[in-house]
Amino acid sequence: MKTLNKIPTNKMERAGALVKTGLKVGGNYLAYYGEKMVNPTLSKDKLNENNAEDIYDGLKNLKGSALKVAQMLSMEKNIMPKAYVEKFSLAQFSVPPLSAPLVRKTFKKYQGEYPETLYDTFTPDSVNAASIGQVHKATKNGKKLAVKIQYPGVADSISSDLAIVKPFAIKMFNLQGKDSDKYFKEVEQKLLEETDYKLELKQGMAIAQACAAIENLKFPGYYPEWSSEKIITMDWMDGQHLSEFAASNTDPQKGDRIGQALWDFYMFQIHTLKQVHADPHPGNFLVDAEANLIAIDFGCIKQVPEDFYIPYFELARPEVINHPVLFREKLFELEILRPDDTPDEIAYFSELFHQLLSLFTQPFHGDYFDFSNAEFFENIAKMGEAFSKDTQLRKMNGNRGSKHFLYINRTFFGLYNLLHDLKARIDTRNFEKYQISQKD
Repeated sequence: MKTLNKIPTNKMERAGALVKTGLKVGGNYLAYYGEKMVNPTLSKDKLNENNAEDIYDGLKNLKGSALKVAQMLSMEKNIMPKAYVEKFSLAQFSVPPLSAPLVRKTFKKYQGEYPETLYDTFTPDSVNAASIGQVHKATKNGKKLAVKIQYPGVADSISSDLAIVKPFAIKMFNLQGKDSDKYFKEVEQKLLEETDYKLELKQGMAIAQACAAIENLKFPGYYPEWSSEKIITMDWMDGQHLSEFAASNTDPQKGDRIGQALWDFYMFQIHTLKQVHADPHPGNFLVDAEANLIAIDFGCIKQVPEDFYIPYFELARPEVINHPVLFREKLFELEILRPDDTPDEIAYFSELFHQLLSLFTQPFHGDYFDFSNAEFFENIAKMGEAFSKDTQLRKMNGNRGSKHFLYINRTFFGLYNLLHDLKARIDTRNFEKYQISQKD
């Protein structure tokens, strides 16, 4: 793969690159509508493929928040067109890495010395490049290490990148009204946290300790003495990316075992730690030769405040969903319904979220759930498609829900998709035994 000797870091360079991408997408639309005049039955498949390729090609060399957003969108398998999901998924662990000279220069800037001075051996070519940083192999005192190096300028460009894409996002997601800023501030805050590797190191060590009892789940050891604000040194963990394992696995019991570890890991975090690893894409998990799940990235941890946690999970209970008065109370608590809503808006959004939650919370309605159930995911996809075509929804204020929904819903969409890829059959209450053991 071609390496990069430079990443655009100033606002003008990055804005220029995004504008060029926008012009390419505009050209694709013109070509599509021209062809459609000749062939009215033409589908949007080719348009989506061209747009996905041009957008990804424009973002992959920018790195940072622009590419991170593409990675986030790749997890929306039931909402985004297939062409975008396939192309944007490359942002998870396969983007052009920094060249060896730029790696060496960047490492010296961040760490104060060159990598070959700090480690016994250091591989200058990246083994894994993603949106915010890339990983190199190293050794020290007989230990096999993974060294994550953050791309230069990533943290400084987050605010300006988001300011550029904000007008498009407002239109795309129908974020009308003065309070739309709360969603962008939430995204900006989490992205800034992901560029603080000292914070990630602290989070990784704390969660590894808290979740140590969960069966078939492993974590790398971390080395603060060989880390800094932009460098993380951890144990090298051998294994396949979760998506690679899921695509090749032919043993249902292994899929169940790994899926159970994944479910227990997430439920234990949410219900016990009141925080969660909010970036559940396949590039953040490995599967080793013994079919253990390995969690390797803790840059994006979302705190779950009590005043959100309680009504959010009460809405997962059928007796609340199917009780109109209680249901609306919870919708108001979670800012889905608002005091300034008209009676028509209250009726419309109550019905819409009743449909949505009745389906999406099904895994919580019993002691077991089969995530290989294609019908469940087909129904989610159909519902997403119906909402996207709902003209009434477009006319209404799209600002619905607490800012905490952004990352909590993203977490559950990602978790469900990973479990579906694994075709895992889950004991949904198994995680409770770890809550009991922690209390003991």
